Amino acid sequence: MSLISRRILLTASLLASVAFAPAAFAQDFDPNATIRIGSLYEPQNLDNTAGAGQGINEAFNGNVYEALFQLTDAGSVEPALVADYTVSEDGLTYTFTLKDGVTFHSGDPLTAADVKYSIERVTAETSKSSRKRSLSTITGIETPDDKTVVITLSARSISLPYNLSYVWIVNDAATDITATEDGTGPYTLEEWRRGSALALARFDGYWGTAPSNGEVIYTYFTDATALNNALLTNAVDVITSVQSPDSLAQFAGNPSFTVTEGASTTKELLAYNDRVAPFDNVQVRKALARAVDKARLLNSIWGDYGTLIGSFVPPTDPWYVDLTGVDAYDPDSAKAFLAEAGYPDGFTFTLDTPDYDPHPLVAQFLQTELAKVGVTVNINIITANEWYTKIYQEHNFEATLQEHVNHRDIVFYGNPDFYWGYNNPEVVKLIADSEAAGSIDEQTEKLTEANKIIAEDAASNWLYLYPQIVVSAANVSGYPVNGLNSQFFAYEIKKAN
Repeated sequence: MSLISRRILLTASLLASVAFAPAAFAQDFDPNATIRIGSLYEPQNLDNTAGAGQGINEAFNGNVYEALFQLTDAGSVEPALVADYTVSEDGLTYTFTLKDGVTFHSGDPLTAADVKYSIERVTAETSKSSRKRSLSTITGIETPDDKTVVITLSARSISLPYNLSYVWIVNDAATDITATEDGTGPYTLEEWRRGSALALARFDGYWGTAPSNGEVIYTYFTDATALNNALLTNAVDVITSVQSPDSLAQFAGNPSFTVTEGASTTKELLAYNDRVAPFDNVQVRKALARAVDKARLLNSIWGDYGTLIGSFVPPTDPWYVDLTGVDAYDPDSAKAFLAEAGYPDGFTFTLDTPDYDPHPLVAQFLQTELAKVGVTVNINIITANEWYTKIYQEHNFEATLQEHVNHRDIVFYGNPDFYWGYNNPEVVKLIADSEAAGSIDEQTEKLTEANKIIAEDAASNWLYLYPQIVVSAANVSGYPVNGLNSQFFAYEIKKAN
């Protein structure tokens, strides 16, 4: 019997006879506890450069793999595997000194060669990393000794430390890591049972502070109701992100559970293929934006939770501006825009939507709303894997629904080759110039301006910002509440005896 099977059977037998004890009665924490995390996002594979999906970030980022820098749950960027670094006066050369005493799970020491190898994995032609373009200014990586990495750039990159937080440092002796790992993090991969669960064990050779628990098991669900039931029956300790407000009534006000709402970066959007008619027409895009009652949509999906947004930028980004007034709900204006664009009788398009909640419900809402202005929506439901191939890779679509979880991802609108194909030369220049900025203030100014232009262009239809709601058993604490980039650091999670 596998480790995961034994744990599940043991949990079931214990919980059949032992009542849950709220935190108010707990006196201390078990340093060897097993933390059971419930999630809807199983990784497609274990390599974040190979199209593994957001589930790999949730389980592995900061837990199994580390980077030179870490994006904290509070949104700051802090050194991780870097002891120190310097930047040349012209901003084109970064010199990093690595921390001492860091080893991979295999026992090999961390060296500069591993860092070089890891960066080149992300920037390689075959890489599927969403941050590949952000590192395109790198022209050379030198390793003068085992502790020093020198990166040269073709242009200033004020976000380089931030962008490097996306580059997991992998042992250069590793080859295919789609089903295995060799990181430097506080946990090792103990077992992955595809379609069911993934177990991480505390790494006793970890260079940093030891985890507050002994083991973490991610259990995967395809249905939000089943996930909620798992927490209600104590089969899991934490739900990383609640997907339905209806379920919160089961937990809110119940002393056996803790409900926490953090700051989300997950945007639900109707993305058009801006390369093809009629979505290459700004008036059409603005018409569809005005045709959707987003406040009613948000309420129908999330009740009193979540936030309306007028662009791709959430309030946690420094270049946020309240743009909800741009193309606000106005069906009459939507019809006028369609007529001016040459579609007085509307048009028909196919909406490819992922098969998991809340996308099918959102698609039905949009279908009803757009019909009111004469636009017919044919809904085509596809799997997450099909979405990645058809939409993200092949750009073979008219419009699609998707949630974008990444932090500070306005930069994707500066890439005409990105799946939605938005190409405004002014925005491309502003985003490129922001990265070459000499100060944070200059970067913020340029990205704020780009944000406003993208909104006026209705480049996509930004429907709402998800709430970030974590629910746990009351005897569990120390988990992250914001979940930036879907990361979910497990090493500070504690369970009371």
